[in-house]
Amino acid sequence: MPLAIAVPSAAALRRPYHFRFLHPPRKLSLSRTRCAPSPPAEAQPVPPQPRRYPRQYPGEAVGVAEEMRFVAMRLRNTKRTTRKGNNRADGSGEDDESREDEVEDNDDMDEEGNDEVKEEEEEEEEEEDNHEVEEWMPSMEGFVGYLVDSKLVFDTVERIIAGSTDVAYVYFRKSGLERSASIEKDLEWFREQAIEIPEPSTFGSTYAAYLSELAGSSAPAFLSHYYNLYFSHTTGGLAIGKKTCDKILDGRLLEFYKWDSDPEILLKDAREKLNELSKHWSRKDRNLCLKEAAKCFQYMGRIVRLIVS
Repeated sequence: MPLAIAVPSAAALRRPYHFRFLHPPRKLSLSRTRCAPSPPAEAQPVPPQPRRYPRQYPGEAVGVAEEMRFVAMRLRNTKRTTRKGNNRADGSGEDDESREDEVEDNDDMDEEGNDEVKEEEEEEEEEEDNHEVEEWMPSMEGFVGYLVDSKLVFDTVERIIAGSTDVAYVYFRKSGLERSASIEKDLEWFREQAIEIPEPSTFGSTYAAYLSELAGSSAPAFLSHYYNLYFSHTTGGLAIGKKTCDKILDGRLLEFYKWDSDPEILLKDAREKLNELSKHWSRKDRNLCLKEAAKCFQYMGRIVRLIVS
């Protein structure tokens, strides 16, 4: 049998089929990747917080007596502003120039923290007190009633100071500022002049009772009244008393307005003792002292008005 010889065909050869998967499929599984823990970060230094200081009250660096002086000035400024506002509302006929002077005067008084104008402020206070007294028309009956109430108030304060065992009160014994005995001499002189001495008014009795109650509950509050009573009497009270005596007593100066030594020196000594004592008080006690200072001026203001009643 003859051998068959394969002859290549003229048709193109087919390309072999490429399988998509050359390997059998494998099952895929997800595994959690674990990383080595990172070293702890170094603590960043915290910048120091700025230290906050409490707001300082006017006069606090000197002492509580100086703080009370600013309270008194603030009350005086309020009173002056109110009075001047009422005068303008009533149509007093003031010209623009005088009004500008009043505004400038109020602006000057508002600058309380300046030590250089302290003396000028005190002089303005005295001048204003003198001006107010000149406008008053005091009566003999009213002035005697004022002395009676003043004696009751001063006698209450001095009796508490002399008889208390509180260390805070002992500092102020025999200060030389005492007024009760002096007023008694004046009242005796009025009796000799056949002038009737009345009983204490409601204003004096109420204030004396308040002081007695306050002395047993708070030494800072009571000492606020103690200091401001003598402070107001040696400043504005003295000016009022002298003008009143000139008007109704022919210039006779009462014992109430006389001291054995300079009252300013005596008051300075009491002020220094109070400032030293207040160093041991909390801010709350100091604020209470300032609050009672305003009450003291209110109580004494009612009693002083008896002079013109």
